[in-house]
Amino acid sequence: MGTEFLKIKECEEAHDIIQDLFDKYCKPQTEEINCEDAYGRVLFNDVYSRMDFPPFDKALKDGFAILSEDSFGASEESPNTLEIIDFLEAGSITDKVVEKGKCVEISTGAAVPEGANAVVMVEYSEKFDDKVNLLTTATPYQDIAKKGSDIEEGKLILKKGDILTPGRIGVLLSQGFKTIEVYKKPSVGIISSGNEITMQGEDLPFGKIYDVNGNMIKNDAISCGADARFLGVVRDHYGEVKEKIQESINDVDILLCSGGTSAGLGDVMKHVLDELGEVYIHGISVQPGKPTIVGIINEKLVIGLPGNPVSALMIFNAFVAPSLAKMAGIQKEFEQKVVKGVMTRRIHSPVGRMQYQLVKVDGEEVQPIFKDSGAIFSLSSADGYVKVEKSVELLDEGEKVEVYLFNK
Repeated sequence: MGTEFLKIKECEEAHDIIQDLFDKYCKPQTEEINCEDAYGRVLFNDVYSRMDFPPFDKALKDGFAILSEDSFGASEESPNTLEIIDFLEAGSITDKVVEKGKCVEISTGAAVPEGANAVVMVEYSEKFDDKVNLLTTATPYQDIAKKGSDIEEGKLILKKGDILTPGRIGVLLSQGFKTIEVYKKPSVGIISSGNEITMQGEDLPFGKIYDVNGNMIKNDAISCGADARFLGVVRDHYGEVKEKIQESINDVDILLCSGGTSAGLGDVMKHVLDELGEVYIHGISVQPGKPTIVGIINEKLVIGLPGNPVSALMIFNAFVAPSLAKMAGIQKEFEQKVVKGVMTRRIHSPVGRMQYQLVKVDGEEVQPIFKDSGAIFSLSSADGYVKVEKSVELLDEGEKVEVYLFNK
């Protein structure tokens, strides 16, 4: 087995390859689910209204449904008196018609009876026996929600890609939708590899470290709309890595592995991918994150992220997250936010390789975080990163930069 990288890919080429593989092997899928379970899901199609809403002229207040002209000139000093011919609660109907000199007592939400074109609130009336004194003048359609005033039948009410919030689900329910078609969440499995890795809750012998990448990447994938699961830790052993990939690959759409990706003697991901499938990328001209590997096994996308947590997170966010979010249908909401600021310290960058420099943003000040790619605390304090092009050796203090914010 060799220990050399394949030809290192430039960042732009690597982006294109990964997107092409997503487009070919990770097409968006759809599923129909109950509206009651749809919170946070993403609409797969535009949705049009099935009916007017409200579906009838509806009373907005408790009071009396009248002909508005029967109230003209009414006041507390000189009320107008009408005959009450019926009473309507919400959900009930009447065959009585409101004519001149007559009215129907009505509750909020009830359908306005035929003939009526206004509601006088109970607070502006005095009821006695089967009559009522109106103490104010009502304008036409006062305190009435007209049929279709909120939603007209056949109108576009929600758009493909909309994330279903409680309010949007309410719109669907008002139209009688029981189920709705949404993007199926991509199934993502995450494996951590490394002889030095152990899990939280276990003893930590000298020379070992707790796994960070597995659940960190899992949660980052969830933020991209995926159904992500951490599948455990394996040693950097060819047979164990191969067996774990083989037992996992058929249960997920995408498999992410961290560790075991460089050209070192203890790293085996490339050799496993060579045997089981095809390698498309082994090494990207970027810092941190050069030892990234991308391949296909059984028409499933397998991405090997670097073992160092900062490198793993940077590569995931820069190269994987946008395509994963697109597959989940949330790219409209996921578009990476970019802010501008001024560097507070100088950055030296290796010429010939793109550098992603972690930074903290404070107003217009951009403060670089100088930590190695295994430094965990820098992840919690970083707001995003600055791209330093491969032809740039120095970003000076006071220089204006763009910061790509993490999707927090």
